[in-house]
Amino acid sequence: MAQRGIREFDAKRLLARFMPDYMPDFNYKGEVVLVGHDTDFDRLADQNPWLLDRKLVVKPDQLFGKRGLHGLVLLNVDFEQARKFIGSKMNSEVVIGGVSGRLDHFLIEPYIPHKEEYYVAIRASNDYDIIYFSTQGGISVESRWDQVIEIPVHVLQGLDGIDLKKAVADKAELRADQVASFLEALYRFYVDLGFTYLEINPFTLCDGSIVPLDLVAKLDDAEAYWQKKTWGDLEFPEPFGRALSREELYIKELDARTGASLKLTILNPSGRVWTMIAGGGASVIYTDTICDLGHSSELCNYGEYSGDPNTEDTYRYTCTILDLMTKSRHPQGKILLIGGAIANFTDVASTFKGIVMAIKEYQARLKEHGIKIYVRRGGPNYEEGLRLMRSLGEELGIPIDVYGPETHMTRIVPLALEKA
Repeated sequence: MAQRGIREFDAKRLLARFMPDYMPDFNYKGEVVLVGHDTDFDRLADQNPWLLDRKLVVKPDQLFGKRGLHGLVLLNVDFEQARKFIGSKMNSEVVIGGVSGRLDHFLIEPYIPHKEEYYVAIRASNDYDIIYFSTQGGISVESRWDQVIEIPVHVLQGLDGIDLKKAVADKAELRADQVASFLEALYRFYVDLGFTYLEINPFTLCDGSIVPLDLVAKLDDAEAYWQKKTWGDLEFPEPFGRALSREELYIKELDARTGASLKLTILNPSGRVWTMIAGGGASVIYTDTICDLGHSSELCNYGEYSGDPNTEDTYRYTCTILDLMTKSRHPQGKILLIGGAIANFTDVASTFKGIVMAIKEYQARLKEHGIKIYVRRGGPNYEEGLRLMRSLGEELGIPIDVYGPETHMTRIVPLALEKA
């Protein structure tokens, strides 16, 4: 499971669209717009006439918090003022929590005058999800954490046996019924739509209806296939301050054109341990193993190739990794771990043909940089795939150690690091 942050814009649209399925009287309309570099403001106003009729709130929407404390929230303004504010801030560089980045996306929504500010959050924690609630929400909720109620929910039992009204009665008082109904609906929404973290701080009541004012959310990207209809065209933006490299952009574009999953994040290009792991879960396990063995500072990348990529896509993915590996030398040489669990449906021989093609193309550079390759794989046609890799090592004179499903999945990690 990889927790990926999403924009407030997308989270509020999901909330407006699906929460009424769990709480029929939830009537938040999701009136939000997202503004980027190329946004046509006149067209935006034509498509969303409420922008011209309402007082507005403007704030960056780039996966960072404390926006008000950094002077990046504009309240109670008209559309023209919002437009000028965005124009003055767009592409400006700011430092948030020690991270420097440029502002390139803003959210505009209606301004809601309010007095009450409530806090709610749900997060995943091992076998439990934890629901947090407070009637003392807002920017200073951390300083009043003793006012926050924590309600553990076992992931297998759900809300069965939990009296939410009783749990919040001391805090919510006259609104206990409404708050309990909202927490129950929000938790079911959180589970069914694949969230791993959801925080609304604050939400308020407007004419008796619940309105989310500020929202932070993360999704489990492993649910992308199952949530295709509910998530729609939702994107996972990069963390604030992180610009994609040319190679990361290339793999992202390649991933968008295929039904398989191709992911690449460059961590330390000057390190010596590179990975090419089949499967999202396996990539986490391999990364954890490398770090547990004390080599986190040498880990160069994180990523995966999975979902039965064809030979051509695997070839292009491998070429990208090998090109990155051979851009600079390391005094101790470099290691490439080609690993994975036992595949369910990925044709191992087909993917390994792509890997073989790439290694043949880069053979001279691999030898020049002293690269050693360790392979562990199982699944459909794995025997043929491993045979191809063994033959390749003998043919090219490149050290390639090959292991099948009889070897523990991550055994190649200590073997590689001990020999290196």
